[in-house]
Amino acid sequence: MKVFNLTFTVLFIVFAALQYNDPDPYIWVPIYLYSSALCFLAFKGSFYPKAYLAGIIVYTVYAAYLLFDKTGVLSWIQQHHAESMVQTMQAKKPWIEESREFFGLIILITVITINWLYYSRQIKSVI
Repeated sequence: MKVFNLTFTVLFIVFAALQYNDPDPYIWVPIYLYSSALCFLAFKGSFYPKAYLAGIIVYTVYAAYLLFDKTGVLSWIQQHHAESMVQTMQAKKPWIEESREFFGLIILITVITINWLYYSRQIKSVI
């Protein structure tokens, strides 16, 4: 798990840095840095279950919003036939931008859920 957490600490810092040209970096930089901090703390041996749950809940709510928003993921799938999200890094189409953000959240949710499950089991096995 140390390699897992160190890898995602670095990746999430890089993802946060890449948000400088995003239309809403004030939202995405903290989102990525929060997960990076959780991974770094886990790498160092600290685990805060409530912080993980808070991240999972907030990210899931935001992902649900991006899924059902009028220019969100369902729009990308149904109205725009899931056109390629990697045509250009400048997402001039809102359904592309929101779909990319949705999948970023899915990555974040997956990583911190894996950590939460792993470390929750570790704590229970010690008790």
